[in-house]
Amino acid sequence: MHGHNNGLKTAFLMGGMFALLLAIGSLISSGTGRSMFIWIFALIGLASTAYSYWNSDKLALRSMHAYPVSEAEQPEMYRIVRELSMNAQQPMPRLYVSPTTSPNAFATGRNPQNSAVCCTEGILQLLNERELRGVLGHELMHVYNRDILTSSVAAAIAGVITSVAQFLMFFGGGNSNDNRGVNPIALIALSLLAPLAASIIQMAVSRTREYDADEDGAKLTNDPLALASALRKLESGISHAPLASNDQKLVNSSHLMIANPFGSRLKRMFSTHPPMEDRIARLEAMAGGRGY
Repeated sequence: MHGHNNGLKTAFLMGGMFALLLAIGSLISSGTGRSMFIWIFALIGLASTAYSYWNSDKLALRSMHAYPVSEAEQPEMYRIVRELSMNAQQPMPRLYVSPTTSPNAFATGRNPQNSAVCCTEGILQLLNERELRGVLGHELMHVYNRDILTSSVAAAIAGVITSVAQFLMFFGGGNSNDNRGVNPIALIALSLLAPLAASIIQMAVSRTREYDADEDGAKLTNDPLALASALRKLESGISHAPLASNDQKLVNSSHLMIANPFGSRLKRMFSTHPPMEDRIARLEAMAGGRGY
């Protein structure tokens, strides 16, 4: 379905995260005799992820101080989302608006039956109806593609890897009564590099899902150039009104948004979003190649 094989890339990257976790587990089992802690960390990670996944809509909406809107308050949003949901033969999500001038939008929810789409006041003021339609098509496809589940699993594995790596740093090295201890240099290297590798893979997973949502959203609206135009405006708008990058709740929800909400160059370098120019170029190529 996806012209850039993003589904295959996601599967490959998720496999890489599992392989990294297994490598750490193997090192602990062979050298420290404390493999039971992997299961403890795994259970903690899974429990935390299950909670976040089940309550993903509440957590994200709360972080943006979003409020529900009626059709009388936002007729344009309702008209667009109702039309696109009917075209996709999927349930219509709940609609919210976030009271911030920073232009952005996101979708959340564990499945199409329990989903929400939120636009900031800034994006509603910035975009015309055609561009807003492109953005909402993108967000709906995140829900319909079950991207919240994918990102939750990736975050869970990354969290477990980080926790196990920290355990290695502070408690690794093997039992004093057995000479199978792990090389301390290897322990230090793994404890430092494993979380970085997990974060990079998690970032790559999120970026492939953004490309998918761009492509599928453009197919849903039958107008890739509308989304390309919206992304251009969003990049400029966010640079003038970024969200606060020191708010951890916003940082935790930033991967859900259609554009990286932080203005600093450092944040963009480690962003879960692909470069905006690449996304725009793909959409323009899609429009040119298929005669939209």
